[in-house]
Amino acid sequence: MDATMPSEPDESHDSRPAGHSRRQRQPHSWRDFSLPRDRQANAPPEERGSGRDDVRLLVGRRVPHKVSHHSFWELPRLLQPLDVLVVNTSATAAAAIDGSIGREPVVVQFSTQQDDGRWVVELRTPHPGRSGPTAARAGSADAVVELVGGVRVVLEEPLEEGSQRLWLARIPETDILNIQLRRHGRPIEHGELPHALPLSAYQTVFAQGAELSWGPPVHQSAEMPSAARPFTDRMVTALVTKGVVIAPIELHARLAPVAAQHPPRPERFRIPPSTAVLINTAREHGGRVVAVGTTAVRAVESAAHPDGRVQALQGWTDLVVMPERSMRTVSGLLTGLHEPLASHLHLLEAVAGPELLASCYAEALDADYVWGAFGDVNLLMPE
Repeated sequence: MDATMPSEPDESHDSRPAGHSRRQRQPHSWRDFSLPRDRQANAPPEERGSGRDDVRLLVGRRVPHKVSHHSFWELPRLLQPLDVLVVNTSATAAAAIDGSIGREPVVVQFSTQQDDGRWVVELRTPHPGRSGPTAARAGSADAVVELVGGVRVVLEEPLEEGSQRLWLARIPETDILNIQLRRHGRPIEHGELPHALPLSAYQTVFAQGAELSWGPPVHQSAEMPSAARPFTDRMVTALVTKGVVIAPIELHARLAPVAAQHPPRPERFRIPPSTAVLINTAREHGGRVVAVGTTAVRAVESAAHPDGRVQALQGWTDLVVMPERSMRTVSGLLTGLHEPLASHLHLLEAVAGPELLASCYAEALDADYVWGAFGDVNLLMPE
């Protein structure tokens, strides 16, 4: 369902102190909320004749403890000069491709490549004639998947003991895998979409090399870093004109866990030297560090010293941000709305605290916000 926009874009419009929502929830139980099926965005806003930035923005502030409702295009006036907006420049790969095991059709979804050259892959069962997510399918050791174009994927062993969802696989024809994914690959889909979307619909304005992202996600994301999707060139210009600093990082997102409550697995990331300088200089002069997406939080906090200074760094991060680990550098977060019991909600608690998040999600449910990669967004700020 379409979100209803406020008629007047005023900061005080439809705002009230947190804790005065019509839907009261206790902090310890707020993550276990009920999400109606019609709250999932089933198409990008531009398919409704709007722009990417035509989504709603729910703002939660810790001091004073308050929740307010906005349009996303109000973001520049909600930030301050010298605030640092940390954005993920990872492009989204065309990481899904059709294949078969014998005569049985399957879909192979590429997650990431390990340092030993093997790939982490997932097998899915296609829904004939229907766009949208495919069904989970177990694999088996030594199974050979023939992809369209003649590339073979040889399953070797499960990535995790006791689970047959993700597999470590060898690909003998690695040299032509990129060619076949360029020809036949497509982005990984989630939710009930009315039709397939082009890869460009899954790229953010910050994606580096998006035009070259046809291929396996070696230095790309298997799934879109979706918090940045509403940004447009116009928005970026308005932010820079305001004096907001745009600081790029890379974190290449893997396939999401099969269960929302499972923590993220290790991911490749990079903090450029210029970004470390931008963050450290802004913090020294009172600027706030606002991460765009949980991927940006994970990258920055992986490179942060206990005193909050950030170093240039690259490699793999296995950091799982939990409430008991206080933020070292990140003070604010722009993120999508997450599903009940999702592991990302623990990261959000580390940034904003459970009381504020309970109020934000109660407000979002009451005010008909929409969830998902094409849905509304939530800005969590210290003040």
